[in-house]
Amino acid sequence: MATVSLVLVSHSLQLAEGVRELASQMTQGKVKIAVAGGTADGRLGTDANAILGAIEGVRGPEGVLILVDLGSAVLSTQMAIEQLGDGQGRVLLSNAPFVEGAVIAAVEASIESDLDAVAAAALGAQQMEKVSP
Repeated sequence: MATVSLVLVSHSLQLAEGVRELASQMTQGKVKIAVAGGTADGRLGTDANAILGAIEGVRGPEGVLILVDLGSAVLSTQMAIEQLGDGQGRVLLSNAPFVEGAVIAAVEASIESDLDAVAAAALGAQQMEKVSP
């Protein structure tokens, strides 16, 4: 079963791994989810080379959706995307909330939805209400 893959980019490796664990458990491991968190020397931050490696590690014909934790991770992710060679599958950067978007994207990918549907589902997490007014 080929599914859209996910890359989770966080300033904290532990945060990225925790979100991957949650999303993987929700989908019983049916979706490839890579993480890129922290700097090369283990500090908080992002690393374009690590992000590039994460994308290349899960990239397939169905495509990759990338979710980021904070706005400054966007720049590193854009740098990584620019370094990608021609390969199979599109790569999209999402504006979805990090945790909710990752879980919803993983669930949508697990039912073999295409990249556009997975991206739309993740973005829909922006409208989710956690607490009723």
